[in-house]
Amino acid sequence: MDTINVVLADDHVLVRDGIKALLEDQSGVVVIDEASNGKEALEVLKTNKPHVLIIDIRMPEMNGIDAVKEVNKLYTDVRTLVLSMHDSEEYVVQAIQAGADGYLLKGASKEEFLKAVHKVASGGKYFTGDVSAIIMNNFVNGNTNTAVTSKNTPVEDPFKLTKREKQILSLVLQLKNNKDIADELQISKRTAEVHRFNLMKKLEVKNLMELSNKAKEFGLV
Repeated sequence: MDTINVVLADDHVLVRDGIKALLEDQSGVVVIDEASNGKEALEVLKTNKPHVLIIDIRMPEMNGIDAVKEVNKLYTDVRTLVLSMHDSEEYVVQAIQAGADGYLLKGASKEEFLKAVHKVASGGKYFTGDVSAIIMNNFVNGNTNTAVTSKNTPVEDPFKLTKREKQILSLVLQLKNNKDIADELQISKRTAEVHRFNLMKKLEVKNLMELSNKAKEFGLV
C-alpha cells in the first residue's frame, strides 16, 4: 500500500499528539482520526476505515481489549495494534484472545514502533520481545504439568495432518506470517497462505488462540 491510514485511540491527548507527530513525520503514514476510548474508536470506524487501529488498553467507557474484540467482529479488514504501558501476562493474553494483531509497549523505540505499524499494516503480526515470550509460554508450551501429561499420554492425531501441515502449524505457532513461512519452507507466499487456510479449516479454528489450544490438546507439536 502507498499510504498507511491510522486511527489512534488513547484517553491521553498528549500521548495521542506524540504518536501522531511521530507517525506523520514518516512518509506514507497518515493519522486519519482519533478517539479517547474504545467506544469512540468504534464510532470512528463507522465512517473512517483505517488500515491500522492503534489502541491503548486502559481507557474509560470501553477498554482496548473489548474494543479489539468488536473490531474483529465488525471490521475484519482493520488491523489492530495494542500500544500499552502494561507488560503483565494478564493483559497480553487478553489482547491475543481478543484478536489483536500486535502488542507493543509504550517504552519501545521509535524504530520498533514504526516497524510494528508497517508489519501489522501489511498483514503480519508484531509482538515485542517480552510479549512474544509470554505468548509462547501460554499458547505453545503450556505449564509444566500439561507438558508432562501430554508426553506421558500421547493423543492420536484425529486430524490426519500431513508432514507439511505440521511444519506450517509449528511455524504459525512461532508467530511467523505467510511470507516468513514461505521463505523458511522455500515455497511461494500463495502456497503458504493455502496451507495455512487448509490447516485452520481442518482443525476447525478461527484464530491463533484456538489453534494453539487445540494443538496442545491433541499433542500436534
